[in-house]
Amino acid sequence: MERGLTELEKILEHFTGFLALEKGLSRNSITAYGADLTDFISWLESSPGASFGNVSRALILDYLANCKERGMEPATLARRLVSIKVLFRYLFQERIIPEDVTDVMDSPKLWKILPDFLSASEIKKLIEIYPATGKDPLIFRNRTILEVMYACGLRVSETADIRYDYVYVAEEIIRVRGKGNKERIVPVGKPALKLIQRYISEIRPQLAEGTAPGNPYLFLSQNGIRLDRERIWGIVKEAAHLAGIKKNIHPHTLRHSFASHLLENGADLRVIQEMLGHADISTTQIYTHVDQSRLISIHKRFHPRG
Repeated sequence: MERGLTELEKILEHFTGFLALEKGLSRNSITAYGADLTDFISWLESSPGASFGNVSRALILDYLANCKERGMEPATLARRLVSIKVLFRYLFQERIIPEDVTDVMDSPKLWKILPDFLSASEIKKLIEIYPATGKDPLIFRNRTILEVMYACGLRVSETADIRYDYVYVAEEIIRVRGKGNKERIVPVGKPALKLIQRYISEIRPQLAEGTAPGNPYLFLSQNGIRLDRERIWGIVKEAAHLAGIKKNIHPHTLRHSFASHLLENGADLRVIQEMLGHADISTTQIYTHVDQSRLISIHKRFHPRG
């Protein structure tokens, strides 16, 4: 009989899902994290009462010493520590543990790797692969989802959680509930607002027909239930495939593209921070490198010694 997952293994499973859906890491990267952390969890569970909440820095150092005794190279030990740090940062952000004990442990800062982002022309191809005309409710819903995610720079989980009464058409804003249940207000462009208006008035009632009344969520499945983030990820991937875009596309790609395009067009980093819902400006600063070619060309053109 196959044994069930332990509590620590269940958390690891959720974590690898987070890396795929929210961070957009490649399958190889996720497999590497999983292998490193499976070994760590196996070692951790060899002691009674094992939990992530009672892991100390000393315990992590004991684990790394054990890895060294097993003949692991320094590069492998460094990678193991990076994997543990990434896991503990996630556990702290999700409030599974009260403190990130790895926060001051030295390692390369690999957490903030920016995945591919799309050019403006690629965004246009991606979004417009689903026509805004026609009567197919699922196609129109998919077009609206893509338009809203890019227009507002939303995380996939935030998109799934939008309620239809969070859309303020006259004010041209959407209320978004982000990480830590924090709310923020995000402006919406007119193309996205136009689609939302038709979706709410014509399309959503078709999808909700025959289901229990009172479902508050904006984006519904063909069965009238809330779309989960896995399905939204599938919609983005499907659109990229149909549009012939070869980059590693995932829902966060639209969010990265949103931020990158705002920066390219002169938006202040603090404004982008507020719209993305980042608590720390250093998180938003990962986007500054995407604009380097434009900055170099401006320097060459305008600086006396450029």
